Amino acid sequence: MTDTLWVAIGFLIFIGVVVWAGGHKVLLSGIDSRGEKIAAELAEARRLREEAQALLASYDRKRVEAEKDAANIVEAAKAEAARLQADAAQKLDDFVARRTKQAELKIAQAEAQAAADVRAAAADLAVKAAGTLLAAKGGSDDAFAAALGEIKTKLN
Repeated sequence: MTDTLWVAIGFLIFIGVVVWAGGHKVLLSGIDSRGEKIAAELAEARRLREEAQALLASYDRKRVEAEKDAANIVEAAKAEAARLQADAAQKLDDFVARRTKQAELKIAQAEAQAAADVRAAAADLAVKAAGTLLAAKGGSDDAFAAALGEIKTKLN
């Protein structure tokens, strides 16, 4: 008998003792517990994956809502800017109209003042001419004063 044969016989006896002593149950229970741990880890990974997908969907909904809100804010800002621009244009038109009206009023007042100045100058000239004529004719001072008053009232 060779050494290899004795090693094989010793190994078979060892396996027999291990099987008879319940060693295979310990080995199988270790393998089963390892399988259960792996199954539990897989279930936990599945649960975490589903939770992550739900969280991703939630963030996607929030992003879409935020984009809608941002679009609404931009649209409201554009509308407000257009309203402010229209307001400013209206105020500018009103300001220009008021200034134009004031300028026209000042021009009319200046024209009236110029006409009054021309009338006053004409009245003064007429008074001097009448005074010169009456003095040359040698008329009385009362006639001169009456004529002078009449000319002033008609020219003014």
